[in-house]
Amino acid sequence: MSNINDDFFNGHYKEIWKTLIPAELTVREVDFMVPHFGLQPGSRVLDLMCGYGRHALALGRKGIAVTAVDNLRDYTDEIIQAAEGEELPVEVICSDVLGFSTDHQFDLALCMGNSLNFFNATEMASLLAAVSARLKPGGHLLVSSWSIAEIQFTKPLNNSWSKIGEYTFLSSVQLHFQPTRIEVDTITLRGDGASETKKGIDYIYSLNEMDAFLQQAGLRLTEVYSIPGRKKFTLGEPRAYLVAQKA
Repeated sequence: MSNINDDFFNGHYKEIWKTLIPAELTVREVDFMVPHFGLQPGSRVLDLMCGYGRHALALGRKGIAVTAVDNLRDYTDEIIQAAEGEELPVEVICSDVLGFSTDHQFDLALCMGNSLNFFNATEMASLLAAVSARLKPGGHLLVSSWSIAEIQFTKPLNNSWSKIGEYTFLSSVQLHFQPTRIEVDTITLRGDGASETKKGIDYIYSLNEMDAFLQQAGLRLTEVYSIPGRKKFTLGEPRAYLVAQKA
């Protein structure tokens, strides 16, 4: 079978992610962020691993200045086009989040969509230290995850398949240790017979380990929600939102 190559990622990734992460979730998350963190026009937000800009653009439409960082050019080009078209206060940086630079100081940093779990312990410590250095005193970090230990170890690991439009996804899941991680090998099949195989790795940390990482970076874990601002996290919830504050 032929390989999907860039056509898959350039033409279809956004639609697939929008199916997996509905627009209503972004609305609820932003509606939480603005009052909870006291955001207003002139506030400044750092959106790391911003994807196609669902939070960056939504916040920018409220007059909040956003620096959006992602390493995929297709994502960042799309955000630039949308931000310029709407004249939004959104700065876009295409860079590895472990190596990007900015002169701004931020009221809030975001690492949403489970993206913080992409990093091993060394990378995690480095990234959180960099985030802390860029936060104003009293500034906050908001992280969303569905791969913390309190979630992953309360549910079975099952191979799966799904179909979105003309694409079929076959996923094989394995748990590994030292370091603890979930590895997912996904074969994507297109209707014309093209295919592509990708490996995804989510590193698994307990809330206690996350708290230790945050403390090391000068951040204090203040709350963990399953529904931001409405329901505190309990064991086995499908998603966790961690709120931390710079000392």
